[in-house]
Amino acid sequence: MKRKAFLYGLRAGIPIGLGYFAVSFAFGMEAARAGLEVWHAVMISLLNVTSAGQFAALDIMAAGGSLVEMAATQLIINLRYSLMSFSLSQKLEKKAPHLHRFLVAYGVTDEIFGVSAAQEGEVSPYFNYGAMCVAIPGWTIGTLVGAVCGQILPDGIMSALGIAVYGMFLAIIIPPAKKSRPVLFAVLVGMVISCLFAYVPVINQISSGFAIIIATVVAAGLAAVLFPIKEEGVSAHAE
Repeated sequence: MKRKAFLYGLRAGIPIGLGYFAVSFAFGMEAARAGLEVWHAVMISLLNVTSAGQFAALDIMAAGGSLVEMAATQLIINLRYSLMSFSLSQKLEKKAPHLHRFLVAYGVTDEIFGVSAAQEGEVSPYFNYGAMCVAIPGWTIGTLVGAVCGQILPDGIMSALGIAVYGMFLAIIIPPAKKSRPVLFAVLVGMVISCLFAYVPVINQISSGFAIIIATVVAAGLAAVLFPIKEEGVSAHAE
């Protein structure tokens, strides 16, 4: 059963790993442009495995932000993983020991959580291990290739390839925004607040790290107040 679950997880993780390679390639390039060494970028991806959190961290490091900014930004951006972990802890086999749960927690990402939550019945930790064995190397190797290319490619090509970062974020926000009014509202509010922090005198002196935190909290808070979700309508596996 363990081998079968592991192999099934491997198959489920292949498309995730391919997608991660493309996105982390962009992260590797941005890390190189920010002045990080190749091994620094690779270790960040290997130890964190969080796309939005890593891109936000690059901005803070490039701006010389404080550790407080870094910690607060990562807490806000990655808080959703706590909710996913709560849900996944109920989805895992009841007999799964704590060690397996800790190891599975390392690989909780949006996509791995999605394929795990979609499984019928309880999920074996070995299913997650299989998905992680493809997804995490895809994310790490993509970062390595992107960072190396970022150090050897001409600036003109780097600037052109840098648009992949913006394409990634558009691909993340446009589909759910088209389907959900609350998401669209939160995205628009976040955009407006970000523009204010970029162009309005005085407040444009606030560092990018705290600007991200304020924009996220205000946009999400207003969306929660104006578009509340009834508790009985929330699925146990909803992201």
